Amino acid sequence: MIYLLNFIHWNANPEIFNIGWFAVRWYGLLFATGFLIGYSIGEKMLKSENVPQKWIDSLFFYIIIATILGARLGHVFFYGWDYYSQHPGEIFAVWHGGLASHGGAIGIIIALLIYSKLITKRNVLWTIDRIVVPTALVGAFIRLGNLMNSEIYGIETSLPWGFIFERNGETVPKHPTQIYEALAYLISFGVLIFLYRRTRAKNKEGLLTGLFFIFIFTARFLIEFIKEDQETFEATMALNMGQWLSIPFILAGLILVLRALKLPGKVYKNRGN
Repeated sequence: MIYLLNFIHWNANPEIFNIGWFAVRWYGLLFATGFLIGYSIGEKMLKSENVPQKWIDSLFFYIIIATILGARLGHVFFYGWDYYSQHPGEIFAVWHGGLASHGGAIGIIIALLIYSKLITKRNVLWTIDRIVVPTALVGAFIRLGNLMNSEIYGIETSLPWGFIFERNGETVPKHPTQIYEALAYLISFGVLIFLYRRTRAKNKEGLLTGLFFIFIFTARFLIEFIKEDQETFEATMALNMGQWLSIPFILAGLILVLRALKLPGKVYKNRGN
């Protein structure tokens, strides 16, 4: 329940309802809703380019598997290897929580490399340029799921929109960094969908991918400055893990954008059904 006083008192129940051991959680619902909406948007985009339906169906199967597997392994190796190396049976226990967005991004890139090699026979950037548009929106839904879980929030703040995460025993207001990131991702989606629909950006291989990397991971890098460390080992680091992992994506984004701007537009003709 939310009360408006000097700050926002946040005590949302992460479970919508439960029946015995089975529980439906806001995080899972928002994650699934984001994927369904993202799928719908991506499908319309690809159909507008006369992409075969079998390509579309295969593509989203690759993405769903890669996102979950990549995000989980990212959490295991980037944030919790000390624990999971001693408890290997917990590595794939996704229901216990623990997903890392950088790992999800890496997983998707690897999956799309395989997908492009086996299915489209095209440069992988053609595929990623189209996927990043709905992915930005999906990211906003996932961050709202983090808000409902009262997790991954920021440091203390005196701003009037500070959240007191009472479910975690907090007594002082903290930055609702989940909302900051969700808004940044939503704005990124708006810019990318505009460029895709209203300009020739999709014909410049790597341009939309590069812009996605710059928008999303620059926002992540900056917001991390006011976010609490997720793991204790981050306290000894000049930058936290999220920031170190964001830097390669930002640099890759700059390289892709500069490269794309120098290339002539490339239009593909689709083959088969």
